[in-house]
Amino acid sequence: MAISLPAIVANIAEPLLGLLDTGIAGHLGAPQFIGAVAVGAMMMNVLYWNFGFLRMGTSGLTAQAYGSGFHQEQVDTLQRSSAIALVVGIVMVLLQAPIQWLLLWIMGPSPEVWALAATYFSIVVWGAPAVLVTMSIKGWLLGMQDSRSPMIISIGVNVLNVIMSLIAVYVLDMGFKGIALGTLTSVWVGAIYACWRVRRKFAHITRSLHFSRAFNLKGSGRFFKVSTDIFVRCIFMLIVNLFFIRAGARSGDLVLAVNTMMQQLFHLYSYFMDGIAFAGEAVAGKYYGAQDHKHMHKCVRWLFVWSTATTMIFVIAYSIFPHPIFSMFTSQQQVVDIAMYYHWWCSLVPIVSMAAFVWDGVFIGVTATRGMLTAVATACAVFFILYFTLPTSLGNHALWISFIAFLTTRSLVQTIIWFRKFC
Repeated sequence: MAISLPAIVANIAEPLLGLLDTGIAGHLGAPQFIGAVAVGAMMMNVLYWNFGFLRMGTSGLTAQAYGSGFHQEQVDTLQRSSAIALVVGIVMVLLQAPIQWLLLWIMGPSPEVWALAATYFSIVVWGAPAVLVTMSIKGWLLGMQDSRSPMIISIGVNVLNVIMSLIAVYVLDMGFKGIALGTLTSVWVGAIYACWRVRRKFAHITRSLHFSRAFNLKGSGRFFKVSTDIFVRCIFMLIVNLFFIRAGARSGDLVLAVNTMMQQLFHLYSYFMDGIAFAGEAVAGKYYGAQDHKHMHKCVRWLFVWSTATTMIFVIAYSIFPHPIFSMFTSQQQVVDIAMYYHWWCSLVPIVSMAAFVWDGVFIGVTATRGMLTAVATACAVFFILYFTLPTSLGNHALWISFIAFLTTRSLVQTIIWFRKFC
């Protein structure tokens, strides 16, 4: 719990970037602003998801190095992951024009949303190096059994984002661009603070850092194997999420706005659940590295206990208070009315996805990344087969049914893999 609670707080803070941007956009006067934030944020998430191994792979490998007492491996993992993150972020900035066009073409929003999303992306993309380096550092800190530092970083970034976005939009009267500028400022300040905190708290580690070793491939085979599995897994996740946004966009701006709000509620739940799963990464990884399988299995049992309790809270809240929740996102009554027609999907998603979140944390900790890849690839196939075989008369419901099946399949496949491989 000493690791889990700060991780939960940190991950509750994370979706506030999206919640805040969506909330501000929802009060700018038209549903197109909500859709533009959804598309623009998804464009950035597309890029970041593909490099999720910078956090997930770093966390698992560091936790195992911590459990086994390999000091040099802890150092090498930090500098290798951070260096790759910085290089990838710089490449994203340099290639922003073709990336922007390609992603908007794939998503296919309306002309109004296209123009607004392009503006959002062209500003926020300059924060890519900062976001990726921060991801890497957070993963390393978690592997070192320190979830308090990532919590402080996340809260700091979000508080600054609130202040800067509100000032830019309502005081400086910058309108929609102010949302993006607030986010950009906050992520860069967060990255600088993260580097400083690592240097201050882990001075005995940072003294061993050396730039020449950052790109040394010797002994990095396991890092790249784990990273490759997670990278390909993220591609499958990306395909499903891109299609979800595109399908909603093709149904009109109102449906896109509704799906955006519902996805934000799922993101809120997912980040909360990841706070518990992060404890699984750190603790299960530590025990796996120390070859203490008894306590590793005990950790898994407790993860499911806490996850079940958390899931029930969200299911109850989403079932009883859907209208007040949707009203916080937008003042457009038409959008809220349509959202109420679909709100039961919000209650079902936590139930079918809970096990997937727990297993993701555990699998990362024990670096069983091939199992994660297998589960997501299978779930992706189920998603598309179901979506294209359901009657078109179901409309947006077909999209949500397919998404429910996707989450359910992930949970089931990973459960089977765990019992076959580790029990």
